[in-house]
Formats: sequence, C-alpha cells, structure tokens
Amino acid sequence: MSQKEEFFEYINDGYKTKGDFIELGAAMLGEETITNAIVKVPLKTLNRHGLIAGATGTGKTKTLQVLAENLSEKGIPVLLMDIKGDLSGLAKASPGHAKIDERHEKIGFPFEAKSFPIEVLSISEQKGVKMRATVSEFGPVLLSRILDLTETQSGILAIIFKYCDDNQYPLLDIKDFKKVLQFVTNEGKEEIQAEYGRISSSSTGAILRKIVEIEQQGGDLFFGEKSFEVEDLTRIDENGRGIISVLRLTDIQDKPKLFSTFMLQLLAEVYETFPEQGDSGRPELIIFIDEAHLVFEEASKALLNQIESIVKLIRSKGIGLYFVTQNPKDVPEDILAQLGLKVQHALRAFTAKDRKAIKLAAENYPDSEYYDTKEVLTQLGIGEAFVSVLNEKGIPTPLARTMLRAPMSRMDILSEQELNAVVNNSKLASKYNKNIDRESAYEMLNSKIEKVNLAEQKAIKDAEEEKEREKLAKERVKERRTSSRSSRRTSTRMNPIVKVLTSATFIRAAFGILKKVLK
Repeated sequence: MSQKEEFFEYINDGYKTKGDFIELGAAMLGEETITNAIVKVPLKTLNRHGLIAGATGTGKTKTLQVLAENLSEKGIPVLLMDIKGDLSGLAKASPGHAKIDERHEKIGFPFEAKSFPIEVLSISEQKGVKMRATVSEFGPVLLSRILDLTETQSGILAIIFKYCDDNQYPLLDIKDFKKVLQFVTNEGKEEIQAEYGRISSSSTGAILRKIVEIEQQGGDLFFGEKSFEVEDLTRIDENGRGIISVLRLTDIQDKPKLFSTFMLQLLAEVYETFPEQGDSGRPELIIFIDEAHLVFEEASKALLNQIESIVKLIRSKGIGLYFVTQNPKDVPEDILAQLGLKVQHALRAFTAKDRKAIKLAAENYPDSEYYDTKEVLTQLGIGEAFVSVLNEKGIPTPLARTMLRAPMSRMDILSEQELNAVVNNSKLASKYNKNIDRESAYEMLNSKIEKVNLAEQKAIKDAEEEKEREKLAKERVKERRTSSRSSRRTSTRMNPIVKVLTSATFIRAAFGILKKVLK
C-alpha cells in the first residue's frame, strides 16, 4: 500500500462518525489534496467549543462562514460577532468562480451556491435589531467583576442593589445607576447608614468613575429596555434552517470594555436561561466570537475566572463557543484547554517572537507522523488549515492539513440597499427597536429629592413666617404700651384744671392756707 493510500485510510478512519456531521474539506498530504479524504466535525461534539486561529488574510473569516452555513443547513442557529463587518454576505448566494469549482473538485464534492436566513443585530448606533440589557439583570456580582471592583466596593454595590430592591427602585439604565450612587453619597446618606451601615463616599466615587468609563464607550445605548431575550437567538426559519444572527460590531474595536461587558452578560444570560441538555446529539446554539482577544486583553483576573467558569459549564446547556483570533496565545490557557475543535490557519515567522509563538501554537495540536507541524504552520496557503476535532467519543482526531471548502454564500459584504432590506424585513425589529424609558430609579429618586427639598423649603418658609408673626406680635404689644403712655400724657396736657391743681404755685398757696388754719 502506498503512503497516499495509507494516509487516505488513516484520515477516513480517524474522522469516521455514525451520527450527523459537517464536512470541512479534504485532508492534504504535503501539497497534494487527497480527494474524498473528508475531514468531518460530528454535530454531537460541537458544544465542546472551538478555536479558529491564524494570521491576517489566511482565511479565518471564511472558515467561520463555512461553519455558520453548514450549521444553519443542519437546523442549528448561530450567533456571529462581526467585528470586521464582512459577514453580512451570508444573506446572498455566492456568484461562483472557476477557482471555487476547481477547489471542490480536489476536495471530492461539488460546489453549491446558497443564501442563508440572517438577522442583523446591534449594540450601538449601527443598523439592526437592538440588543439591550438592564443594570438589574447584571446583578451586583457580575457587575462587580466587570468593573473590577475591590471587595469593599463590591460590598457597597451589593448594598445599593439591596436598597433599590427593598424600595422598588428599578435599575434599568446607566442614568439610574449613576443617580443611585449620587443619592447614597449625598441626600440619602443618613437613610442608607441607618438601615444598611456606613458607605464611604470615596468608594462610591470610584464605582461612579468606572461606570462613566463604560458609558463613554457606548454603554448608555446598551443598558436599558427592552431587554433582549436570548431565546430569540435560537429561531428556525420556515425551511428548517437555523437563523444566523449577525451582530455588527465594526465600531467596537476601540471599546473593549463595552465588548467584554456585553459578551459576559450575554453568556451569563444564556447559561441562566437555557435548560440542561446533556448529550442531545446536536447543539442548541453556536456562538462565534471574532477578534476574541478583545474579550480577554483588558479583563481582570476575576473576570477571566468568570468567563472560564461559563465556558466550562455552558456546554451542558447545548451551547458551543468558538473563539476566532490571530494566535492561540490570545486565549488564556485555562480556556484554551476547554476547546475541542481547533482550526489553525497559517502563522507568520517574521521575528524571534513570532517563531516562539509558532512553536507554542504547534504544541496545541496532536503529534502526527505525516507533518512537521511547526514547519507546516508557516507554509499553509489561503483557505488551508490544520484541523483537529473531537470524535463522538470525545477523543481528538488525527491532525489533518485540510483544503477547506468554499463558502456557499457571498464572500463579500451586503450593499447599503441590501442591508436595509434585511433590517426592514426583520421580525424582531418591531419588538426591540422601540425606545422605552419608563419610570425607574432616576425619576423616582429625583421625585423623592424634590419632595424632600419642597418639604425643607416649606419648613423654612413656615419658620420664617412664624418668626415674622412673632415679630409682628411683639411690635403690636410695644405699640399698645407706647400708645397708652402717650395717651395719658396727652390727656394731662389737655385738662386745664388738672394742670392748675398740679402746678407748684397752687401747691405752695394751699400749704400756706393750711398753716394759717392750724394756728
């Protein structure tokens, strides 16, 4: 048996599966594509997560596109994080090309052009169905980890949430949360201290500064109502195909704090909402996180621990997470160890640091007698990749240099007119794109402060009026006394008889007459 025949059997035996599967392409021996040596991914293992890595321009996005298309074909919904803005073409069929036909002839099955059902989502001002969440839905624990708060600050955050729950102040958007922070620091300080204990103004100030940081990155658009219901990510169209939700994030690359905030909240919501599924034979939802380094590069240790916990636990809910990035080292090791499917496109070795990174990347894949992994990693062509998946027993399959199939949909973005048509035809837009700003903590606390201020102003006014009344009363008494004395003096001056009788001359004359009588 020739080496080529041995390799053919080696691949077909290693990728053999009894259940349903996705065909990624055909294995290569050296530079030659071995027709019908098909590299397959069992649907049963797709909830074991995965990694798509490779240098810029090597075909990562097209691999993501291929996986999304085939998942949709199998009736599995998909959520894509479209940071570069080049995945909207899924809504239109590929125009085809002679090179695509040539590629598929080498692989061993014909090319078929298709369009796919997509839903365009947004967490910013871009067009699409708005994905929002309320502050209350985050809760104090998750929000503390996102904001990277100290233990003391986390305790204060828990008190603030408890105070709002006890007093029925809904925390919906950022202005609600900022208002509560200002209230417990100033007007409501004594009330909070009496009920929950002392709160440091320096700590509330630190929390407020971190909230403002998220707000400046666009958090004021993300936090609010109507909250997006994650069940809407698992819809199936009338033809039984899973709907591909494309989240447009082209304006988020310089806002890593907002992106990681959104991602962690979404994963937490999915985990809490979806029921336990176990080994059902197919995933409930697959989430692709493009430019995954944005999730991790500014994440605190607490946040990384939270993400790691979710990655470990969420697969039992039938959810698969796929990280797309340039180098495997962009993903923390503890999370990388949880990833079952690995698709590694070419890496470039321009510097000593690059060569070290390639050596580390090669160690993430099974050894193979057919490849020098470290060397081949720099020689892979566009649309080629090293692939290793988990078989139905959870065992890594043989490493295969793979000629990947071409996307069935357009490998380009939609025009503005086409994008508008998709957004206008959305069945979710009417549900989520209405601006809702119902009465919440901001309005309620403003009303409370206003009532307190009015009461204080009334008390001050009443005190001033009482003081004025007392002053007037005193003045009236004084006036009556003065008037009485004046009246007496006036009456004496006006009576001539009294005047004569009280004069000195009359008194002396009276005493003189009295003396003569007595003698």
